[in-house]
Amino acid sequence: MAKSVPGGWNPKHWVNLVPTGLGEVKPHHFREMFRAAWENRDQLGYAWRILRDGCCDGCALGTTGMKDWTMPGTHLCMIRLNLLRMNTMPALDHTLLEDISRLEGKSGRELRNLGRLPYPMVRRKGEKGFRRITWDEALDLAAERIRRTDPERIAFYLTSRGLTNEVYFVANKVARFLGTNHIDNAARLCHAPSTVALKKAIGYGATTISYSDWIGTDLLILVGTNLANNQPVATKYIYYAKKAGTRVIVVNPYKEEGLERYWIPSVTESALFGTRIMDEFFQIGTGGDAAFFNGALKHLVETGKLNDSFIREHTAGFEEVRRFVSELPWEELEKSSGTTREEMRRFAEIYADANSSVTVWSMGVTQHRNGTNNVLSIANLALALGRIGKPHSGLCPIRGHSGVQGGAEMGAVPDSYGMDRPVNEETAKAIGKLWGFPVPDKPGMKASSMIQAAHGGKLDVLYSIGGNFLETLPDPQYVREAIARVSLRIHQDIVLNPQMLVEPGDPEGLVLLLPGRTRYETPGGVTETTTERRVIFSPEIPGPRIGETRTEWEIPMQIAERVHPDRAHLIHFDNTAQIREDISRTVPAYDGIQRLREKGDNFQWGGPLLCEGYKFNTPDGRARFHIARLPEESLPEGRFILSTRRGKQFNSIVWGEHDSLTGAKRDEIFFSRQDANRLGLKEGDPVLLRSESGEYRGRVKIARIRPGNLQVHWPEGNVLIPYERFDPDSGEPDYNAVVEAIPLRNEETGGETEADDVPASATGS
Repeated sequence: MAKSVPGGWNPKHWVNLVPTGLGEVKPHHFREMFRAAWENRDQLGYAWRILRDGCCDGCALGTTGMKDWTMPGTHLCMIRLNLLRMNTMPALDHTLLEDISRLEGKSGRELRNLGRLPYPMVRRKGEKGFRRITWDEALDLAAERIRRTDPERIAFYLTSRGLTNEVYFVANKVARFLGTNHIDNAARLCHAPSTVALKKAIGYGATTISYSDWIGTDLLILVGTNLANNQPVATKYIYYAKKAGTRVIVVNPYKEEGLERYWIPSVTESALFGTRIMDEFFQIGTGGDAAFFNGALKHLVETGKLNDSFIREHTAGFEEVRRFVSELPWEELEKSSGTTREEMRRFAEIYADANSSVTVWSMGVTQHRNGTNNVLSIANLALALGRIGKPHSGLCPIRGHSGVQGGAEMGAVPDSYGMDRPVNEETAKAIGKLWGFPVPDKPGMKASSMIQAAHGGKLDVLYSIGGNFLETLPDPQYVREAIARVSLRIHQDIVLNPQMLVEPGDPEGLVLLLPGRTRYETPGGVTETTTERRVIFSPEIPGPRIGETRTEWEIPMQIAERVHPDRAHLIHFDNTAQIREDISRTVPAYDGIQRLREKGDNFQWGGPLLCEGYKFNTPDGRARFHIARLPEESLPEGRFILSTRRGKQFNSIVWGEHDSLTGAKRDEIFFSRQDANRLGLKEGDPVLLRSESGEYRGRVKIARIRPGNLQVHWPEGNVLIPYERFDPDSGEPDYNAVVEAIPLRNEETGGETEADDVPASATGS
């Protein structure tokens, strides 16, 4: 740890005196641990070796085995235990896929639980299902179609479902080898605004601190995030931070139960009596981040509480931002932020009075049409007080997947061949010389644009390594239509998902299922990059191997070799060690990855503290302020702004129908008591939400959410989200919608309702 933490117990941080929170709405960790053990009872030895020796494939906090570099002791959370069965489960019965009608209507969870994909399979337009084929047939089918397709009509998408740096890098190289820059990854759906904004501000698209900087900072500010659900081990960092004197501030439209109090199972004191997490709560409206942080900066400007010497010596662009915030009327900031000027000023005073601060944010900040501006407003405030580049101070866009930090840095994005290797003519020449073949020099399509191109009949090949656009993107009906229009879809994955079952609409349409292996099944081991920029080696774990699965980096490489057999040697790797050698040559910041060989081997690119000594990765070494504009939309009278939230799930992987953190069921819609009373609704009442793109029927849950705001679970609520709304700077989808809430009367007794044409479930327009 970076700072010594007082020993002993501190009752002032306890939730109550009831042992283990008996009777509270909370996760039942020990019961769920037993359930995870029971699920893996047929492979307990293998499961244990994965936990003991592997690098966690859950969120991006990162471990080696069950240890990390921040805290002593064992670190094991329910996310990792829930994911464990995907690594140990047996193969599915592939004959189930011979008739898709038997699987239609099943949820992603039900399909996943059928087991691992064991063999390559193919389905053609008009066929009722898939048939098993050999790997040679599968590779030849893919190669033949790709060979006769214009590279501008080929696209690659990689999710971060346990994918590793090696897979991302090989996919990057394969896409360019085939002549396309249309490649993207799951970060486009979560933290793309963070990357864009931070590169503009400091020259790096990554967190500037280490987790150890949380422990001992004066302020830990959590914005638009719910760590207890998505990165539960982070609550243990907060436990130690509070013991060291850190004050925790939460800025959010909803007062998350898991950020108010939590029971940390691996800390005896917390497991028994719980830990009070937040010290201050600032409730803003959905999408109100830019206004809130601009308001805080406006107050610091008005009161002169700025770090003038830091601004003068280490930054540029402040005068323009100073004028911008000074001219913003408080009335406009209040309307846009959803809170009062007094609250913005109170936050600013707390911020200014601290000597150090770490700001952590997640998708509540980024998944907006104004996402990049939201992040810029956070960065501006930190720069105004010199809170970047020194210990216990910095910016931390916390990653939800173990692979997304490395995905873009490995070049699995349309505008970069690798970190600090932008797609342009000059870099293309350098990369072409390094790799031995020409690469395209114009930026490609982002994930959102790929689906739009597919919908418009402009995409012939979509190669998805992992991924399920049908459940992760807005407007599922639009997405279904789009992917059906792609003549060749390649789904490389370890389990089934609903997107695979969409029948191709093209008369020559073809769907290939290519079964991959997990990171733990990869000979030679693999690496991942954590939120704190730590590159960690994860060794191969001895255990069972499923059917005819192949390692995930090999499959795209083998297809590319068959597309252009005359130059196959230029894309070939024998093993992951060779891939890491190539990474070190292509991405200079990753020099050192080629030396990672054993469990525990790791390095942190950029060092523990980015921009240390106020040296920023910009042409002149200065950080840059940028105007963070407010969103232009206004809420019509009587309507609500709706956003999506996570429940008992890991990203799009839903584990259960009941969220033990909030007590909510998947179909419950979070209403403030004020809004519910205005509509004559009470807890449990049926209600219809209607947006421009679809309808959703659920039940009322009275929650501590700001009036005028609603929340539904994701991905179920995606039916309400219009598709063609993206952050213009980053391509991030806007996962918010303006909705009407219509009470449904006497629904269960068949009486009249207040809505016409009420759907049986969520429907798209």
